[in-house]
Amino acid sequence: MRKIFLTLQILSICFAVSSAPEVSAQDYVAPPVTISKEKVKMDGKLYYSHIVLERQTLYSIARAYQVSIDEIYAANPSLRETGLKKNAIILIPAAGTETMKEAEEDRQAIKEDKAAGRKAAREERKRKKAAQKDFFIHTVRWYENLDVISEKYGVPVEIIMEVNGLEGNRLKNRQQLKIPTNLDSYMKEAGKKTSDDTGSAATSGASPVPGQTGPDYGIIEKLTGGKEVKALLMLPFNAGSENPSSISMDFYSGVLLAAKELGDAGTDIDLSVYDSYGDALPITAERLGKSDFVIGPTSMKGLSGLLAMCPEGTSVISPLDTRTAPLVQEHGNFIQVPTPTIFQYEDLLNWIREDRTKEDSTIIIYEKGIRNMQKETEFRQVLDRSGVRHASFSYSILEGRDILDSLGTMMTRQGVNRVLVASESEAFVNDVVRNLNLLIHNKYNIVLYGASRIRSYETIDVANLHNASLHTSLSYYIDYDTPEVRDFLMKYRALYNTEPSQMAFQGYDIMYYFSEMCSRYGDKWTEKISSDHRRMLMSDFSFTRNGKGLERNAIRRVIYGPDYSVTLVR
Repeated sequence: MRKIFLTLQILSICFAVSSAPEVSAQDYVAPPVTISKEKVKMDGKLYYSHIVLERQTLYSIARAYQVSIDEIYAANPSLRETGLKKNAIILIPAAGTETMKEAEEDRQAIKEDKAAGRKAAREERKRKKAAQKDFFIHTVRWYENLDVISEKYGVPVEIIMEVNGLEGNRLKNRQQLKIPTNLDSYMKEAGKKTSDDTGSAATSGASPVPGQTGPDYGIIEKLTGGKEVKALLMLPFNAGSENPSSISMDFYSGVLLAAKELGDAGTDIDLSVYDSYGDALPITAERLGKSDFVIGPTSMKGLSGLLAMCPEGTSVISPLDTRTAPLVQEHGNFIQVPTPTIFQYEDLLNWIREDRTKEDSTIIIYEKGIRNMQKETEFRQVLDRSGVRHASFSYSILEGRDILDSLGTMMTRQGVNRVLVASESEAFVNDVVRNLNLLIHNKYNIVLYGASRIRSYETIDVANLHNASLHTSLSYYIDYDTPEVRDFLMKYRALYNTEPSQMAFQGYDIMYYFSEMCSRYGDKWTEKISSDHRRMLMSDFSFTRNGKGLERNAIRRVIYGPDYSVTLVR
């Protein structure tokens, strides 16, 4: 294992550990052990990932998972030396395990079958249970193809195709695939040669899915060494006050977890942390020159000051503020991570064009009398480039209760009315959403398109967004159903004993992505970034040159369903 070198400059962090109250032998109650819902695959075997709670024992854990203590030791060799510790993450063999409730249900069913003489039913139950142990189900994400899934599980493409009866490489979003839990067992039963028979593992040469939409995003990859990464983190911690910045601390916690994972995977990480509160720059140009990249500061003033003194060979990464995007025009070593809002509108227009049919109408609604010439000009340019046929409608909020008839005359009864709100005024957007819901009540088929800010408006009734089937393009969205996010949650809870905020996800994504790029490609990493698209936990990382610097242009799409679901569709 390689080392993580962490230097704290200016910032002091204290960890307080409270002692637990004494418990007498008579008062002791063994804590219950809940079967984990998290599973991981290592070396071709499936395991539960269990977080040890206070006062849990190997005996109670083994009994809950229906495995032996020796099996737990075999999966976690270091346990014999370190013992069981609170918040430790241990692996529990999943093959053949079942909860106490499931076991009791099976015993009861077998008893009833015997009493009724149902031998065929008993055999069928055994067959189905054996099949469940042999496979687990993978739900296909929009960015995955067979090559990605094959690499993820260590199962060759041709085997996945055979098991699922696939005739070609094309997959559908949210399609469910059966994946053998034990490849060697499956191949032996099928009469095929295994890696043990041939001396090498089977490999896949399948090509990516034809016609796959969107960039070819890969999932987070685990490094096995590479160039040492020298990184700086500059955030407004305000560490000297009684109320340090919780946002900065959450971001920093995500950065540390990413650095730890990279270090565990074999990459040396030299991370120095500075407090830039008040736009202070407690660093020299010489120190900057010895670093690969700087994450922060967060403000336009702080970033401008840093760029003025930073050597060209050190990249400066803006982590949080969309308003710092203009800096890409003049600085070749500047990287803008927050996607500018204009990219959201560009994607919304593309989305309308992709979904629209001949019977549909498209209406773009503006707020009358509000003029931000720069933003309006940018939007008009994007609208012209999109080629979307549309009708424009504008009104002031004072006219809001009198525009239903006028707006209704622009709508169709035959198809879908696709309405895009080109405004970031909460009061105005709220009024538009209210009027659209009244028109929906009058039997108009309406789909609302809006930028991400619409989700944060407190005055809008979220039920109205679901009723209008909101389609929104976002710079950030966390899909808690993905195994990568669940794995992050488990590790973060175990390390910090709390839930991660969005800032923690952001810190993790940025630190992991840029450190991985730097380690993988060395001094040429900024030249590779435009062609390396990556799917992280909260963000998709895809960059283009804009002026001299780099700007992220990746977007995620989310749909609000009438059943109150929120679905990530890209």
